[in-house]
Amino acid sequence: MPAVNSQVLVWARETAGLTLHEAAAKVGIRGARGVAAVDRLAALERGDERPTRPMLVKMARQYRRPLLAFYLNGPPRRDDGGPEFRTLPGAGSPKTDALVSALVRRLRSRQSMVRAAMEAEDEADPLPFVGALARRIGGDAGLKELLQRRTDRMRLTQLAVKMLARLFGEDLRPARCYAEPTAEDLFRLLRARAEASGVFVLLAGDLGSHHTALDVVVFRGFALADDMAPFVIINSNDSKPAWSFTLLHEMTHLLLGRSGFGGTFAARGIERLCNDVASEWLLPSSVLDQIAIPLGADTDEQQSCIARFSRERNLSRTMVAYRLLCADRIDRATFRRLRARYREHWRQARDRQRAKNRDSDGGPTYYVVRRHRAGPRLLDFTRRMLDSRALSTTKAARILGVKPSHVGEMVRPSTPRQT
Repeated sequence: MPAVNSQVLVWARETAGLTLHEAAAKVGIRGARGVAAVDRLAALERGDERPTRPMLVKMARQYRRPLLAFYLNGPPRRDDGGPEFRTLPGAGSPKTDALVSALVRRLRSRQSMVRAAMEAEDEADPLPFVGALARRIGGDAGLKELLQRRTDRMRLTQLAVKMLARLFGEDLRPARCYAEPTAEDLFRLLRARAEASGVFVLLAGDLGSHHTALDVVVFRGFALADDMAPFVIINSNDSKPAWSFTLLHEMTHLLLGRSGFGGTFAARGIERLCNDVASEWLLPSSVLDQIAIPLGADTDEQQSCIARFSRERNLSRTMVAYRLLCADRIDRATFRRLRARYREHWRQARDRQRAKNRDSDGGPTYYVVRRHRAGPRLLDFTRRMLDSRALSTTKAARILGVKPSHVGEMVRPSTPRQT
Protein backbone atom coordinates (compact mmCIF):
# COMPACT_ATOMS: atom_id res chain seq x y z
CA MET A 1 0.00 0.00 0.00
CA PRO A 2 1.43 3.44 -0.92
CA ALA A 3 2.65 5.62 1.92
CA VAL A 4 0.36 8.39 3.18
CA ASN A 5 1.77 11.87 3.64
CA SER A 6 0.98 12.79 7.24
CA GLN A 7 0.36 16.43 6.25
CA VAL A 8 -2.50 15.25 4.04
CA LEU A 9 -4.12 13.78 7.16
CA VAL A 10 -3.85 17.16 8.89
CA TRP A 11 -5.24 18.99 5.85
CA ALA A 12 -8.17 16.58 5.46
CA ARG A 13 -9.13 16.83 9.13
CA GLU A 14 -8.82 20.60 9.35
CA THR A 15 -10.79 21.24 6.15
CA ALA A 16 -13.48 18.97 7.59
CA GLY A 17 -13.71 21.44 10.50
CA LEU A 18 -12.78 18.85 13.13
CA THR A 19 -10.49 19.10 16.13
CA LEU A 20 -8.21 16.23 17.07
CA HIS A 21 -10.63 15.15 19.80
CA GLU A 22 -13.66 15.29 17.48
CA ALA A 23 -11.88 13.46 14.67
CA ALA A 24 -10.59 10.70 16.94
CA ALA A 25 -14.14 10.04 18.15
CA LYS A 26 -15.71 10.13 14.67
CA VAL A 27 -13.05 7.91 13.09
CA GLY A 28 -13.35 5.46 15.98
CA ILE A 29 -9.76 5.61 17.16
CA ARG A 30 -9.44 4.18 20.66
CA GLY A 31 -6.80 4.43 23.31
CA ALA A 32 -4.35 1.53 23.40
CA ARG A 33 -1.33 0.52 25.47
CA GLY A 34 -1.75 3.55 27.70
CA VAL A 35 -1.90 6.01 24.78
CA ALA A 36 -5.05 8.15 24.54
CA ALA A 37 -7.07 8.12 21.31
CA VAL A 38 -6.32 11.78 20.56
CA ASP A 39 -2.59 11.16 21.03
CA ARG A 40 -2.75 8.22 18.65
CA LEU A 41 -4.32 10.45 15.99
CA ALA A 42 -1.72 13.15 16.65
CA ALA A 43 1.01 10.54 16.14
CA LEU A 44 -0.51 9.62 12.78
CA GLU A 45 -0.56 13.29 11.76
CA ARG A 46 3.09 13.71 12.78
CA GLY A 47 4.06 10.69 10.73
CA ASP A 48 5.17 8.69 13.77
CA GLU A 49 2.67 5.96 12.87
CA ARG A 50 1.01 4.82 9.63
CA PRO A 51 -2.77 4.56 9.29
CA THR A 52 -4.30 1.24 8.30
CA ARG A 53 -6.52 1.04 5.23
CA PRO A 54 -9.70 0.49 7.30
CA MET A 55 -8.78 3.61 9.25
CA LEU A 56 -8.29 5.60 6.02
CA VAL A 57 -11.69 4.41 4.78
CA LYS A 58 -13.28 5.78 7.97
CA MET A 59 -11.34 9.04 7.63
CA ALA A 60 -12.50 9.41 4.03
CA ARG A 61 -16.12 9.02 5.17
CA GLN A 62 -15.88 11.38 8.16
CA TYR A 63 -13.71 13.98 6.44
CA ARG A 64 -15.88 13.82 3.29
CA ARG A 65 -12.97 13.15 0.98
CA PRO A 66 -12.44 10.44 -1.65
CA LEU A 67 -10.08 7.73 -0.47
CA LEU A 68 -7.60 8.59 -3.24
CA ALA A 69 -7.15 12.07 -1.73
CA PHE A 70 -5.17 10.53 1.12
CA TYR A 71 -2.53 9.30 -1.33
CA LEU A 72 -1.72 12.76 -2.69
CA ASN A 73 1.93 13.79 -2.49
CA GLY A 74 0.90 16.69 -0.26
CA PRO A 75 -2.02 18.93 0.66
CA PRO A 76 -3.53 20.91 -2.25
CA ARG A 77 -2.49 24.54 -2.27
CA ARG A 78 -6.07 25.75 -2.35
CA ASP A 79 -9.34 24.21 -1.26
CA ASP A 80 -11.80 27.03 -0.70
CA GLY A 81 -13.51 26.68 -4.06
CA GLY A 82 -12.10 30.02 -5.16
CA PRO A 83 -13.02 33.49 -3.94
CA GLU A 84 -16.54 33.16 -5.34
CA PHE A 85 -17.34 30.41 -2.85
CA ARG A 86 -16.37 32.10 0.40
CA THR A 87 -19.12 32.47 2.99
CA LEU A 88 -20.44 35.82 4.17
CA PRO A 89 -18.21 37.76 6.58
CA GLY A 90 -19.00 36.61 10.09
CA ALA A 91 -21.47 33.96 8.90
CA GLY A 92 -19.07 31.06 8.69
CA SER A 93 -17.15 28.90 11.12
CA PRO A 94 -14.57 26.15 10.50
CA LYS A 95 -17.33 23.53 10.55
CA THR A 96 -19.65 25.57 8.33
CA ASP A 97 -16.86 26.31 5.86
CA ALA A 98 -16.02 22.60 5.75
CA LEU A 99 -19.65 21.71 5.01
CA VAL A 100 -19.88 24.34 2.28
CA SER A 101 -16.62 23.15 0.74
CA ALA A 102 -17.85 19.54 0.79
CA LEU A 103 -21.18 20.53 -0.78
CA VAL A 104 -19.47 22.45 -3.59
CA ARG A 105 -17.08 19.55 -4.24
CA ARG A 106 -19.94 17.08 -4.46
CA LEU A 107 -21.94 19.20 -6.85
CA ARG A 108 -18.93 19.96 -9.02
CA SER A 109 -18.28 16.22 -9.21
CA ARG A 110 -21.89 15.58 -10.22
CA GLN A 111 -21.67 18.31 -12.82
CA SER A 112 -18.45 16.89 -14.30
CA MET A 113 -20.07 13.45 -14.62
CA VAL A 114 -23.08 14.97 -16.39
CA ARG A 115 -20.82 16.80 -18.82
CA ALA A 116 -18.72 13.68 -19.46
CA ALA A 117 -21.87 11.68 -20.23
CA MET A 118 -23.05 14.43 -22.59
CA GLU A 119 -19.76 14.39 -24.44
CA ALA A 120 -19.79 10.61 -24.69
CA GLU A 121 -23.28 10.70 -26.23
CA ASP A 122 -22.60 13.70 -28.52
CA GLU A 123 -25.06 15.87 -26.60
CA ALA A 124 -22.51 18.45 -25.50
CA ASP A 125 -23.77 21.44 -27.46
CA PRO A 126 -22.51 24.80 -26.14
CA LEU A 127 -25.21 27.02 -24.67
CA PRO A 128 -24.87 30.50 -26.18
CA PHE A 129 -26.41 32.35 -23.23
CA VAL A 130 -23.68 31.26 -20.78
CA GLY A 131 -21.32 34.24 -20.63
CA ALA A 132 -23.38 36.18 -23.20
CA LEU A 133 -23.69 39.27 -20.99
CA ALA A 134 -19.96 39.32 -20.29
CA ARG A 135 -19.16 39.06 -24.00
CA ARG A 136 -21.62 41.85 -24.77
CA ILE A 137 -19.88 44.32 -22.44
CA GLY A 138 -16.27 43.39 -23.14
CA GLY A 139 -15.50 40.81 -20.47
CA ASP A 140 -14.14 41.46 -16.99
CA ALA A 141 -12.63 44.84 -17.89
CA GLY A 142 -15.92 46.13 -19.23
CA LEU A 143 -17.83 44.74 -16.28
CA LYS A 144 -15.53 46.36 -13.76
CA GLU A 145 -15.90 49.74 -15.45
CA LEU A 146 -19.70 49.55 -15.70
CA LEU A 147 -20.10 48.57 -12.05
CA GLN A 148 -18.38 51.76 -10.88
CA ARG A 149 -21.08 54.23 -11.93
CA ARG A 150 -24.72 54.15 -10.88
CA THR A 151 -26.11 55.10 -14.30
CA ASP A 152 -24.00 52.42 -15.99
CA ARG A 153 -25.09 49.84 -13.42
CA MET A 154 -28.72 50.70 -14.11
CA ARG A 155 -28.23 50.27 -17.87
CA LEU A 156 -26.40 47.00 -17.29
CA THR A 157 -29.25 45.81 -15.07
CA GLN A 158 -31.82 46.57 -17.76
CA LEU A 159 -29.72 44.80 -20.38
CA ALA A 160 -29.48 41.69 -18.19
CA VAL A 161 -33.23 41.81 -17.48
CA LYS A 162 -33.95 41.84 -21.21
CA MET A 163 -31.62 38.89 -21.76
CA LEU A 164 -33.33 36.93 -18.97
CA ALA A 165 -36.74 37.81 -20.39
CA ARG A 166 -35.73 36.38 -23.77
CA LEU A 167 -34.36 33.28 -22.06
CA PHE A 168 -37.43 32.65 -19.87
CA GLY A 169 -40.05 34.06 -22.20
CA GLU A 170 -41.54 37.54 -22.31
CA ASP A 171 -44.92 36.16 -21.24
CA LEU A 172 -43.71 35.62 -17.67
CA ARG A 173 -43.15 39.25 -16.66
CA PRO A 174 -44.72 40.19 -14.35
CA ALA A 175 -48.45 39.40 -14.39
CA ARG A 176 -48.04 35.69 -15.17
CA CYS A 177 -45.74 35.25 -12.18
CA TYR A 178 -48.20 36.96 -9.86
CA ALA A 179 -51.06 34.83 -11.18
CA GLU A 180 -49.53 31.55 -10.03
CA PRO A 181 -51.49 30.07 -7.09
CA THR A 182 -48.52 29.83 -4.72
CA ALA A 183 -44.86 30.78 -4.46
CA GLU A 184 -43.92 27.15 -5.05
CA ASP A 185 -45.98 27.12 -8.25
CA LEU A 186 -44.09 30.21 -9.41
CA PHE A 187 -40.76 28.54 -8.70
CA ARG A 188 -41.88 25.42 -10.54
CA LEU A 189 -42.75 27.53 -13.58
CA LEU A 190 -39.43 29.40 -13.54
CA ARG A 191 -37.50 26.20 -12.94
CA ALA A 192 -39.15 24.58 -15.96
CA ARG A 193 -38.20 27.53 -18.18
CA ALA A 194 -34.61 27.58 -16.86
CA GLU A 195 -34.22 23.84 -17.42
CA ALA A 196 -35.71 24.12 -20.90
CA SER A 197 -32.82 26.50 -21.70
CA GLY A 198 -30.30 23.82 -20.68
CA VAL A 199 -29.70 24.56 -16.99
CA PHE A 200 -29.87 21.91 -14.26
CA VAL A 201 -31.67 23.42 -11.25
CA LEU A 202 -31.15 21.54 -7.99
CA LEU A 203 -32.32 22.08 -4.42
CA ALA A 204 -29.67 21.27 -1.82
CA GLY A 205 -29.23 22.46 1.73
CA ASP A 206 -27.25 19.71 3.43
CA LEU A 207 -24.95 16.75 2.85
CA GLY A 208 -27.60 14.10 3.33
CA SER A 209 -28.76 14.61 6.91
CA HIS A 210 -30.26 17.34 9.08
CA HIS A 211 -27.01 17.36 11.09
CA THR A 212 -25.29 18.98 8.10
CA ALA A 213 -28.03 21.49 7.24
CA LEU A 214 -26.72 24.86 6.05
CA ASP A 215 -28.51 28.01 7.13
CA VAL A 216 -29.50 30.62 4.54
CA VAL A 217 -27.19 33.08 6.32
CA VAL A 218 -24.35 30.98 4.89
CA PHE A 219 -25.74 30.64 1.37
CA ARG A 220 -29.03 30.98 -0.45
CA GLY A 221 -27.76 29.59 -3.73
CA PHE A 222 -24.82 29.34 -6.06
CA ALA A 223 -24.09 28.75 -9.71
CA LEU A 224 -21.58 26.40 -11.30
CA ALA A 225 -21.03 27.98 -14.69
CA ASP A 226 -20.38 25.66 -17.61
CA ASP A 227 -21.11 26.21 -21.29
CA MET A 228 -22.67 22.73 -21.65
CA ALA A 229 -23.92 21.60 -18.23
CA PRO A 230 -24.53 24.67 -16.05
CA PHE A 231 -25.82 23.96 -12.54
CA VAL A 232 -27.86 26.28 -10.33
CA ILE A 233 -28.13 25.17 -6.71
CA ILE A 234 -30.73 26.66 -4.38
CA ASN A 235 -30.71 26.19 -0.62
CA SER A 236 -33.72 23.98 0.09
CA ASN A 237 -33.79 25.34 3.66
CA ASP A 238 -34.78 28.79 2.41
CA SER A 239 -38.36 30.04 2.16
CA LYS A 240 -40.20 29.10 -1.03
CA PRO A 241 -40.81 32.72 -2.13
CA ALA A 242 -37.02 33.23 -1.99
CA TRP A 243 -36.34 30.29 -4.34
CA SER A 244 -37.54 32.22 -7.41
CA PHE A 245 -35.40 35.23 -6.56
CA THR A 246 -32.33 33.06 -6.04
CA LEU A 247 -32.90 31.21 -9.30
CA LEU A 248 -32.99 34.49 -11.24
CA HIS A 249 -29.96 35.76 -9.33
CA GLU A 250 -27.96 32.65 -10.26
CA MET A 251 -29.13 32.78 -13.87
CA THR A 252 -27.57 36.25 -14.01
CA HIS A 253 -24.31 34.68 -12.81
CA LEU A 254 -24.57 32.31 -15.77
CA LEU A 255 -25.15 35.21 -18.16
CA LEU A 256 -21.86 36.56 -16.83
CA GLY A 257 -20.25 33.14 -17.18
CA ARG A 258 -19.28 33.20 -13.51
CA SER A 259 -19.64 30.63 -10.76
CA GLY A 260 -20.34 31.87 -7.27
CA PHE A 261 -22.56 32.24 -4.28
CA GLY A 262 -25.66 34.34 -4.62
CA GLY A 263 -29.01 35.29 -3.19
CA THR A 264 -27.47 37.32 -0.40
CA PHE A 265 -27.97 41.06 -0.30
CA ALA A 266 -24.34 42.04 -0.78
CA ALA A 267 -23.66 45.74 -1.06
CA ARG A 268 -21.30 45.87 -4.03
CA GLY A 269 -20.10 44.46 -7.29
CA ILE A 270 -21.41 41.41 -9.03
CA GLU A 271 -23.62 40.26 -6.16
CA ARG A 272 -25.31 43.66 -6.12
CA LEU A 273 -25.81 43.48 -9.88
CA CYS A 274 -27.33 39.98 -9.69
CA ASN A 275 -29.62 41.11 -6.86
CA ASP A 276 -30.76 44.11 -8.87
CA VAL A 277 -31.43 42.04 -11.98
CA ALA A 278 -33.44 39.39 -10.12
CA SER A 279 -35.47 41.92 -8.16
CA GLU A 280 -36.13 44.13 -11.20
CA TRP A 281 -37.24 41.06 -13.16
CA LEU A 282 -39.70 39.98 -10.46
CA LEU A 283 -40.74 43.43 -9.32
CA PRO A 284 -40.43 46.18 -11.97
CA SER A 285 -40.44 49.77 -10.80
CA SER A 286 -43.93 50.31 -12.20
CA VAL A 287 -45.30 47.59 -9.92
CA LEU A 288 -43.22 48.70 -6.95
CA ASP A 289 -45.10 51.99 -7.00
CA GLN A 290 -48.26 50.09 -6.05
CA ILE A 291 -47.02 49.50 -2.50
CA ALA A 292 -49.05 51.75 -0.27
CA ILE A 293 -46.94 52.50 2.79
CA PRO A 294 -48.29 55.52 4.67
CA LEU A 295 -45.87 58.38 5.16
CA GLY A 296 -44.30 58.15 8.61
CA ALA A 297 -45.36 54.53 9.14
CA ASP A 298 -43.49 52.69 11.87
CA THR A 299 -41.71 49.37 11.35
CA ASP A 300 -44.76 47.29 12.28
CA GLU A 301 -46.95 49.06 9.74
CA GLN A 302 -44.26 48.90 7.06
CA GLN A 303 -43.86 45.20 7.74
CA SER A 304 -47.59 44.63 7.42
CA CYS A 305 -47.84 46.50 4.12
CA ILE A 306 -44.88 44.66 2.61
CA ALA A 307 -46.17 41.27 3.80
CA ARG A 308 -49.58 41.85 2.21
CA PHE A 309 -48.08 43.10 -1.06
CA SER A 310 -45.61 40.16 -1.20
CA ARG A 311 -48.19 37.50 -0.41
CA GLU A 312 -50.48 38.65 -3.23
CA ARG A 313 -47.61 38.36 -5.75
CA ASN A 314 -45.69 35.26 -4.57
CA LEU A 315 -42.67 37.42 -3.73
CA SER A 316 -40.08 37.28 -0.98
CA ARG A 317 -40.72 39.96 1.66
CA THR A 318 -37.00 40.60 1.99
CA MET A 319 -36.71 41.13 -1.75
CA VAL A 320 -39.56 43.64 -1.71
CA ALA A 321 -37.90 45.50 1.15
CA TYR A 322 -34.65 45.49 -0.82
CA ARG A 323 -36.40 47.06 -3.82
CA LEU A 324 -37.81 49.76 -1.54
CA LEU A 325 -34.31 50.40 -0.22
CA CYS A 326 -32.91 50.76 -3.75
CA ALA A 327 -35.75 53.14 -4.62
CA ASP A 328 -34.98 55.27 -1.54
CA ARG A 329 -38.41 54.50 -0.12
CA ILE A 330 -36.87 53.16 3.12
CA ASP A 331 -33.44 53.72 4.64
CA ARG A 332 -30.79 51.07 5.27
CA ALA A 333 -31.46 50.90 9.02
CA THR A 334 -35.14 50.17 8.33
CA PHE A 335 -34.22 47.55 5.76
CA ARG A 336 -31.97 45.79 8.25
CA ARG A 337 -34.70 45.76 10.89
CA LEU A 338 -37.22 44.38 8.43
CA ARG A 339 -34.81 41.76 7.14
CA ALA A 340 -34.05 40.58 10.69
CA ARG A 341 -37.77 40.33 11.47
CA TYR A 342 -38.55 38.43 8.27
CA ARG A 343 -35.72 36.01 8.94
CA GLU A 344 -36.95 35.37 12.48
CA HIS A 345 -40.54 34.90 11.30
CA TRP A 346 -39.40 32.44 8.67
CA ARG A 347 -37.38 30.44 11.20
CA GLN A 348 -40.34 30.27 13.55
CA ALA A 349 -42.61 29.08 10.74
CA ARG A 350 -40.00 26.51 9.67
CA ASP A 351 -39.70 25.17 13.21
CA ARG A 352 -43.48 24.90 13.52
CA GLN A 353 -43.65 22.99 10.24
CA ARG A 354 -40.89 20.62 11.32
CA ALA A 355 -42.68 19.94 14.61
CA LYS A 356 -45.91 19.32 12.71
CA ASN A 357 -44.15 16.90 10.36
CA ARG A 358 -42.68 14.97 13.29
CA ASP A 359 -46.11 14.58 14.85
CA SER A 360 -47.75 13.53 11.60
CA ASP A 361 -47.51 10.33 9.60
CA GLY A 362 -48.27 12.20 6.41
CA GLY A 363 -46.07 14.29 4.19
CA PRO A 364 -44.13 13.51 1.02
CA THR A 365 -42.20 10.27 0.73
CA TYR A 366 -38.41 10.00 0.50
CA TYR A 367 -38.50 9.56 -3.27
CA VAL A 368 -40.87 12.47 -3.83
CA VAL A 369 -38.54 14.74 -1.86
CA ARG A 370 -35.40 13.48 -3.59
CA ARG A 371 -36.95 13.83 -7.06
CA HIS A 372 -38.06 17.36 -6.27
CA ARG A 373 -34.56 18.28 -5.15
CA ALA A 374 -32.86 16.72 -8.18
CA GLY A 375 -35.20 18.43 -10.61
CA PRO A 376 -36.95 17.16 -13.75
CA ARG A 377 -34.04 17.84 -16.13
CA LEU A 378 -31.48 15.89 -14.10
CA LEU A 379 -33.92 13.01 -13.63
CA ASP A 380 -34.75 12.89 -17.34
CA PHE A 381 -31.08 13.11 -18.31
CA THR A 382 -30.10 10.28 -15.95
CA ARG A 383 -32.97 8.11 -17.16
CA ARG A 384 -31.93 8.55 -20.80
CA MET A 385 -28.27 7.90 -20.05
CA LEU A 386 -29.17 4.71 -18.18
CA ASP A 387 -31.39 3.53 -21.03
CA SER A 388 -28.58 4.09 -23.54
CA ARG A 389 -26.08 2.48 -21.14
CA ALA A 390 -23.95 5.61 -21.14
CA LEU A 391 -24.15 5.56 -17.35
CA SER A 392 -23.76 2.73 -14.88
CA THR A 393 -26.11 2.52 -11.92
CA THR A 394 -23.24 3.57 -9.65
CA LYS A 395 -22.53 6.74 -11.66
CA ALA A 396 -26.23 7.49 -11.95
CA ALA A 397 -26.49 7.28 -8.16
CA ARG A 398 -23.65 9.78 -7.75
CA ILE A 399 -25.25 12.18 -10.23
CA LEU A 400 -28.59 11.99 -8.42
CA GLY A 401 -27.04 12.06 -4.94
CA VAL A 402 -28.63 8.80 -3.78
CA LYS A 403 -27.61 5.20 -3.09
CA PRO A 404 -27.36 2.86 -6.11
CA SER A 405 -30.25 0.81 -4.76
CA HIS A 406 -32.49 3.89 -4.99
CA VAL A 407 -31.74 4.77 -8.63
CA GLY A 408 -34.49 2.63 -10.17
CA GLU A 409 -37.23 4.23 -8.12
CA MET A 410 -35.75 7.70 -8.61
CA VAL A 411 -35.84 7.57 -12.41
CA ARG A 412 -39.20 5.82 -12.61
CA PRO A 413 -41.54 8.17 -14.52
CA SER A 414 -43.78 9.97 -12.04
CA THR A 415 -46.87 12.09 -12.36
CA PRO A 416 -46.34 15.76 -13.27
CA ARG A 417 -46.31 18.45 -10.58
CA GLN A 418 -45.28 15.95 -7.89
CA THR A 419 -43.26 17.75 -5.23
